[in-house]
Parts: sequence; structure tokens; C-alpha cells
Amino acid sequence: MNKLIAIFVWSSLSFTVSAQVSLGPTVSTFAVLGGSTVTNTGTTLIGGNVGLSPGSSITGFPPGLVNGTIHTTDAFAAQAQVELTTAFNTAMGLACPGGNVLTGLDLGGLTLTPGVYCFSSSAQLTGTLTLNALGNPNAEFIFQIGTTLTTATTSAVVLINQAQASSVFWELGTSATFGTGTSFVGNVMALASISFNSGVSLQGRALARNGAVTLIGDTVSIPGVGLPPGGPAATPAPPSLILVTIGLICAGIYQARERLLNLIRS
Repeated sequence: MNKLIAIFVWSSLSFTVSAQVSLGPTVSTFAVLGGSTVTNTGTTLIGGNVGLSPGSSITGFPPGLVNGTIHTTDAFAAQAQVELTTAFNTAMGLACPGGNVLTGLDLGGLTLTPGVYCFSSSAQLTGTLTLNALGNPNAEFIFQIGTTLTTATTSAVVLINQAQASSVFWELGTSATFGTGTSFVGNVMALASISFNSGVSLQGRALARNGAVTLIGDTVSIPGVGLPPGGPAATPAPPSLILVTIGLICAGIYQARERLLNLIRS
């Protein structure tokens, strides 16, 4: 009951936020941007550019596939980091209304309307967070998190009423860790690192200013940019399962035939 009251209060006190944070034209082309390294294991699919600056090591592509360009410590990636820093500082500097302080609460189970929300330290997502744009496709959701963001296995962020992934911003004082199978949305801007466990889906961007981005068979795509074709082939069924299936089909056909013959005889 208290949680429902809290949700109502936040929905009533939060205000519509439009175009307070924006990504520059260069960094907006990146689905993944790291500061020290970008490391991938497995068949990760990326829709958008992959970049690194000022580090020197992007590994795991292939087997990872990219629908975009890989920029390793070049001028384009360096400019992206400059623009990321500007967006990060803008998000960090926005005023957070007293009614939108979520410190100590789990994001799971909440329904939030557009606005600036803040945690003085870490934030946790267990379950589903719903973001309701109230019919305004330009509304922004901005999360200021003092230290870390962590999601539990199979957690999710859901957008409703014209909420847009490109208008969700996560400003993290340190790092993000996404649990296995998490479905997440938004521009994740971390001062340090961003770590994906396996099977994570991010509709948005993973942007690390100083640290590493680590991927393990995940999907990351900029809104409006498709994933590359490919991925692991379907696992063939074992021969024993195929034989059992054939046997069941044949038994069904035989039983249908016997019923038909019995009807004819009668």
C-alpha cells in the first residue's frame, strides 16, 4: 500500500521534462563507447558504431557483429567522448525535486512519469520499471545515480504512452552492471565502466567515459538502427527427440485410421 501511495506521489509531483539533455551528433552514432577497453565474448549484435577513446583495445569483433563502424582511438571516438562528457555533466547538474528522490528504493514495480529522479548512492532494478510519457513523445526521463546501477536477472524497463528510448538518460557516478537476460532502455552514461552479463538487450547506448564496456552475447541497438544479420544458428534437436516425435506422429495416424475403419464397419 505504501508503495502504491509513493508511486502516486511521484507521478503527481514529477514534471514533464523536454529536451533538457541531448547527445551530440557524433556520440549519438555510437551504440557502444568505452574509455579504457571494449571487450566482447560470444555473438553480440550491435546496431550502431562501436568506439574507444582514449584506450587502445577493442576485442571480440568477430565473433561479435556490428551494423556500423568500429572506431579505435581515432578523432571520431575522441569527439564522441567530448560530447558524452557534456551530456553527462548536463544530466548531473539538473535539479531533482524532493518528491523524486528514490534513494533506498528498488526501481522494480514502479511506474514513473517524465522528470528527473535521483539516488544519492546506488540504484537497483529487480523486476519491471515502467516509464509513462503521458502521451508526450518528447518527454525525457533522467536518472541521476550517485554510484552504481545494478539490475537483477530478467529485469526490464518498459515504455508506455509514447515514451522513447532515446529520451531516457541514466547518469551514473561509477558503473552499471546488467544481470543476465535484462531488457533495458535508454542512454547509459557511466563515469567508469558498463558490464553486461549474457543475454542482455539494450535499446539505447552503453557509453563509458573512463572505464571498460564488457559484453557477453548481448544485443545493443540505437533506436532506429537495425541489428546486423547473423547470430548463433538454432541448435538442432537430438536424434532421440526426432525419433520420439516421428513415433508419436505415426501412432496418431494409426489411431485415426482405426477409428475411421470402425465407423465404416459399423
